[in-house]
Amino acid sequence: MCRRRSFAGVWAGAYGLARDWNVKHDGVGFATRFEVETEFLRRYPVQQAGGRFSSCGCRAEELDEFNTHIVGTIQVVHEFR
Repeated sequence: MCRRRSFAGVWAGAYGLARDWNVKHDGVGFATRFEVETEFLRRYPVQQAGGRFSSCGCRAEELDEFNTHIVGTIQVVHEFR
């Protein structure tokens, strides 16, 4: 059985990014919640982004591998328009 860690997009900053950035640029933004295998996440240190929220720094070229370690479903917890 794999251990899991909850991951809400970029945690506390997910709402602000979805609301303030995505809506402005794309017309809609989503805050999501999902779990990722804990052992896999250990390779990514949690960092403070702008001193306001924590972020897990997965690079774009690693996203396919990151996605294979998501456990269960991705939940949309809020939609902004």
